[in-house]
Amino acid sequence: MAKLNWGIIGGGEGSQIGLAHRMCSALDDKFQFRAGAMDVDPVKACEYGTRLGLEPDRAYGSWQDMLAAEKIREDRLDLVTIATPNSTHFEITKAFLENGFNVLCEKPMTMTLDEAKEIVALQAKTGQICAVNYGYSGYPMVRQMREMVRNGDLGAVRSFVAEFSHGFHADAADADNPRVRWRYDPKQAGVSAQFADCGIHALHLASFVLGQNPKKVSADFAACVPGRELEDDALVALRMDQGAVGRLWSSSIAIGRMHGLTLQVFGEKGGLRWAQEQPNQLYWNPINQSVQILERGQAGLSDASIDASRLTIGHAEGAPVAFANIYKSIAKDIEARKLGLSLDQNELGYPTAFDGMVSMAAIDAAAKSATAASAWTELDLN
Repeated sequence: MAKLNWGIIGGGEGSQIGLAHRMCSALDDKFQFRAGAMDVDPVKACEYGTRLGLEPDRAYGSWQDMLAAEKIREDRLDLVTIATPNSTHFEITKAFLENGFNVLCEKPMTMTLDEAKEIVALQAKTGQICAVNYGYSGYPMVRQMREMVRNGDLGAVRSFVAEFSHGFHADAADADNPRVRWRYDPKQAGVSAQFADCGIHALHLASFVLGQNPKKVSADFAACVPGRELEDDALVALRMDQGAVGRLWSSSIAIGRMHGLTLQVFGEKGGLRWAQEQPNQLYWNPINQSVQILERGQAGLSDASIDASRLTIGHAEGAPVAFANIYKSIAKDIEARKLGLSLDQNELGYPTAFDGMVSMAAIDAAAKSATAASAWTELDLN
């Protein structure tokens, strides 16, 4: 099948996430970079796009221009990635879905729960793909964890512990640093800072592996650096919809922690432990037995894990390859749809608009709980 046409909004020059998306979309040779509107400045957007090799008529000055032109092209885009500031995600995602485009949106999908519900309803109405870039679910050993849970290797899952903590916002001297300050400003960040920024990655990872979504939460938010209105440290207890209990810690003041994304899952028959900074190893401890270290790429792993691996055993792959697995799964779905086929979403494994809505519901519930002395608060998913 011919390469799929891909375009990006946002992710301009100097953007780390823009470079990541361009690399990851191209890794499996499924997508061809055909269009972009990559800067809020129209002149810079057009110039940067052409410098990256786009045809001049597809290097757009704004996302509105890109939508107007692409929707009437015979070779229109098969997928549009949205990598703009958080507050613009809803408007752009909605506009492209309404005009028949498949969308991959950076997280958070929206700024509010009501917006997220609207996107989920719109996605169901249009039938288009609406994916959210929870890229850590693309790691091969995370997919191995998921398959082991689904296969019953752990028995019924009883509990989990998830973390996503770092120390890069711990210095009070950064109070006026614009790259830091906006994250703790409710006018720009919404009702939550650290939990909404990093905590929901850990929460999605747990939901992805367990096959369970949070039902209610009890949250304790703390703004430890003076002057911050939103939390820089969050502790959240969770009750999941199929009975598992969870504990999640997310912090931006944990000096000495670098990336800090980890997941531990405990079942009736064993436990699993994985850390994003050592992604090739998965620790599996069957009950009453010694711990086993499963290595990415070794024989005997699940098909889902093997399919998500590119390099031979012993080599590090890392985040770009994990993120590329999201694109790989989306490409498989788009190609199937072009052939009139329907694939099982659970088998595809890319995060959807529903996952984005669950995250927004968790943020909303956790923020309410934190202001009510950590009272248990139900997620509103209706």
